[in-house]
Amino acid sequence: MATFKYQGRNNRGGQVKGLLESPNANTAAAQLAEQQIIITKLEETKDANKATIVSSMGDMLDLIGLDAIQIAELINFCRQMNALMRSGVPILQAIKGLSVTSSGIKLKQALVRVADLLEGGYPLSAAFSKDPKVFNSLFISIIHVGENTGELDNAFLKLSVYFEREEQTSKRIKTAMRYPTFVFIVLLMSIVAINIFVIPTFTSVFAKLGADLPATTKFLIQSSKMFIEYGLHGLVVSLAFIVVVRSYLQTKVGAYIWARGLLRMPILGSIFERTILARFTYSLSTVLKSGVPMTTALSLVAEAVDNAYMRRKILAMRVDVESGITLYKAAANAKLFTPLVLQMIAVGDESGRVAELLEDVGDYYEREVDYDLGALTAKIEPVLIVVVAGMVLVMGLGIFEPMWNMNDALNKN
Repeated sequence: MATFKYQGRNNRGGQVKGLLESPNANTAAAQLAEQQIIITKLEETKDANKATIVSSMGDMLDLIGLDAIQIAELINFCRQMNALMRSGVPILQAIKGLSVTSSGIKLKQALVRVADLLEGGYPLSAAFSKDPKVFNSLFISIIHVGENTGELDNAFLKLSVYFEREEQTSKRIKTAMRYPTFVFIVLLMSIVAINIFVIPTFTSVFAKLGADLPATTKFLIQSSKMFIEYGLHGLVVSLAFIVVVRSYLQTKVGAYIWARGLLRMPILGSIFERTILARFTYSLSTVLKSGVPMTTALSLVAEAVDNAYMRRKILAMRVDVESGITLYKAAANAKLFTPLVLQMIAVGDESGRVAELLEDVGDYYEREVDYDLGALTAKIEPVLIVVVAGMVLVMGLGIFEPMWNMNDALNKN
C-alpha cells in the first residue's frame, strides 16, 4: 500500500487535505471521489519508500512476537522531544529527525506515520492517536493538554518522568523474581535430566539383580517410563493448553478472573496490588497536574493500570465522582485503599491539592513495594527449600533404598 498526500475541496466548497493509503493513484482518486472531494493536488508522499520499508520490518516483528515498544524507547523519545521543544525546534522537524535516529523499529515506523500526518495538517495529539499500540490514551491526553496550553515541552517532561517511574518499578519486580525463577528453571531441568538419564540406568541395574523394589522406587521407574514415552505428547498438550488459556484470558471474563486471582495470590498478591495502586495514584497525579478533568483522568488511568479487576474499581470511582461524590468518598466506596491513604486523599480533597497528595500516596506505595520486594526472597526461600528437599528425599529413597535392602540381605546370608 502506498501513502498519498491530497488537497482539494469538499461538497461545501471547504478546503481539505490529508493522507490516504491506497494501492495506486487512480484508486486513491476514486476513493476521494466517493467522499465527494474535488482533487486539486494528489501525490505520493516523499517518505513513501521509507514508510514501506519500515512498515514491512514492523510486520515481520509482529509475526514473531517482538513488536512491543520498549519503555526505554519512550523515555528517550520524550526526553529528546522535551529538549527539542525547549530549543524552539519545529514539531515536524523534531519528529522527522527522531524518526531517523530512533533505534526501535516499531517506534521508527510510528514516527514516520506521525510525520506524514503532521504534513497533512493533523495536530500532534491526533497524529499520535493513530498509533494506539505505541502511544496510549494517557500519553495522547497529556500531549493534547500541552498543545492547548502552549506547554508541550512540559508535557513531554511529565511523560518522561512517568515512564521512568514505570521502568523502575518493572526493574525492581524483575530483580526480585530473578532468584526464584532461576531456581525453578534449574529444578525443572534437573527433573528432566534425572528422568531421561539417571533413573533408566538404575532401572536396568535393579532389573538384573531381580530385587523386590520398594514403592518409592517403583513410582520413580514408572514416572520415568511415562516421561520418556509420553513426554513429547505432554509438551504438545501443554503448549495447546497455554494457547487456550491465553485466548481465554483475552476475553473480558477471563481477564477479570485472572486479574482478581493475581491480587489474591499468597506472598505475591499484596506486591502486585500495591504496585498497581502506586501506578494508579501516580498516573492520576500526573494527568491532573496536566490539567485533565477528574472524570476524564479516572477513565484514562483505568486503562493505564493494566488490570481488569482494578480497572472496574476505578471506573466505579469515576461513576461516583460524576454523580457529585468527592474523590475521598469514591475511593472509600471502592475499598482499594488503607485508612492512612484515605486520610491523605481526604486532606487533598479539602485543601484542593489532590494531585500533590496523590503523588505522595504513590511514593508511599512504592516504599511499601520496595520493602515487600526486599523481604520477598526471605519468604520464598523456605518454600523452595521444602520443594528441593522433597525432591531429594524421593530420589534418595527411590534409588538408594533398594541398595540398602540388598546390602542387608547379603549381610544376613
